[in-house]
Amino acid sequence: MVELDDDAMTRFPVPDEDELPADLRERIEEETERSGFTPNVFSAFAYKPSHFRAFFDYHDALVDDTALDREEVEMIVVAVSGVNHCYYCNVAHGALVRIYAKDPTLADQLVANYRQADISEKRMAMLDVAVKLTESPREVTEDDLDRLAEVGYSEEAMWDIASVTAFFNLSNRMAMFADMRPNDEFHTLGRDSGE
Repeated sequence: MVELDDDAMTRFPVPDEDELPADLRERIEEETERSGFTPNVFSAFAYKPSHFRAFFDYHDALVDDTALDREEVEMIVVAVSGVNHCYYCNVAHGALVRIYAKDPTLADQLVANYRQADISEKRMAMLDVAVKLTESPREVTEDDLDRLAEVGYSEEAMWDIASVTAFFNLSNRMAMFADMRPNDEFHTLGRDSGE
């Protein structure tokens, strides 16, 4: 059963569950069953069904068809969300970093200052480029791609780094504009390294 949280965002109304198109209801039910709760981003984007479909189709492509591992995808999301100060994505994707990395502290390091995170040189190069693309995209040059290649990223992985970065800059801005609120569940997920 779909239950959308009226408090998922403060600046726009969350639609009633019975008003949702069948495909949105089905997608939200699948996520709710998988997660054990309905992430508020689903409740918020249900405001505009055509955008919901496009947003989650692209999200799924980014995490399902990528040369990056899921931990790297989520690390990019959290580093980008950290520099953008996106409360929703810091908390929600911070939980996913903790789960995929099996590390209860990595997400906090990435949010506070990714440059101080306990990660490999390869992943630091990935995050440096993602943050540069976020903060000053005109300054990204061939040297940045050369650095990614030097540390071992394929051409496809470089494309994926940029795609995840660009998509979550969009996501951060929508979450901040709508004042999306993270579910309470996200705050504690993955805090125990045994989860």
